[in-house]
Amino acid sequence: MEEMETNNYFESYEDLEIHKLMLEDSARNLAYKDAIFNNKQEFLGKTVLDVGAGTGILSVFCAQAGAKTVYAVEASDTYKIAEEVAKENKFGDVIKVIHSKVENVTLPEKVDIIVSEWMGFYLLHEGMLDSVIAARDKFLKVGGLMFPESATLFATPCSVPSMYSFWEDVNGVSMTHVGPKLRAKTCQKPVCERTHPDCLLSDADNVLWLDLREVTMEELNKIEVRHLAVANKKGRYEGICLWFSCTFPSTTVEPVTLSTEPDEPLTHWKQTTIVLPSSLEVEEGSPIAYDLLLKRSDENARRYIIEVTMLDPSEVEHPEYCLCHLTKCILVRAVLDKYEKGDMECAENK
Repeated sequence: MEEMETNNYFESYEDLEIHKLMLEDSARNLAYKDAIFNNKQEFLGKTVLDVGAGTGILSVFCAQAGAKTVYAVEASDTYKIAEEVAKENKFGDVIKVIHSKVENVTLPEKVDIIVSEWMGFYLLHEGMLDSVIAARDKFLKVGGLMFPESATLFATPCSVPSMYSFWEDVNGVSMTHVGPKLRAKTCQKPVCERTHPDCLLSDADNVLWLDLREVTMEELNKIEVRHLAVANKKGRYEGICLWFSCTFPSTTVEPVTLSTEPDEPLTHWKQTTIVLPSSLEVEEGSPIAYDLLLKRSDENARRYIIEVTMLDPSEVEHPEYCLCHLTKCILVRAVLDKYEKGDMECAENK
């Protein structure tokens, strides 16, 4: 069964519509191109491994930056297109396309740089990072570079108009009976759609930070966090919005970051929302507590089970300087502000 699911995964990437969607994503493409071209001195005359090369655009960027050899590994039949793209751009001698899973590849040498666009919805979906880690451990030279070199997953409570308020007035017709039926299905799996920045109810929390030079596959099996968010506006708490960012290495200029945050240019990843079964009105300053669990599926290692547990904010620990409107937090802030003011006055008197 596992082998069949793996084969289905690679076969899905033989659909050119999927590649068209990714190649039309200018934010994605230009982030990689800028990161590579900003580091031409690191690519000049070096060996590069492109994990999951697809149609080969990243391999061409590396060759254009001066790489001596690019090993473009692609397990699906799209490798044939990568070969054609390499020849079309006159890099047929530089880009060596290899039709294989990277786990099964044997290279004649270690590589200086690994490049890969491995990110899935909510960062971890599809589990391609496992292949990148395997390639890193097997092929990357000591001190070699990873593009990207780090990734961060963020979460924040949000409203979900497409699942709630939209059905209150569909061109003058109330259809609130449709919403619950739709939510009954969407509560079973995340929704990948664009989230407007106005729908976010609090500042983002950091769910996960990955150093791609060191992270292990085992660390990706289960991610469990508890968050206490504070609403920065009045609104409806109807879901948890997830997005990610990736940062590339740089030695001479400010590092390039590819972000899928709602107020950044739209990417094909959009945002991922876990829709809650009911809507809850919150005021500015309201505490919102929840547990978030991402666990690798036992049936398919390329998929994750995501669970959100809503908690009573009065029963969880709040940070020392919490900005929520609960009485205990207001009192703690007042005491801390008093001591801080006293410390400043003492410093000024000295």
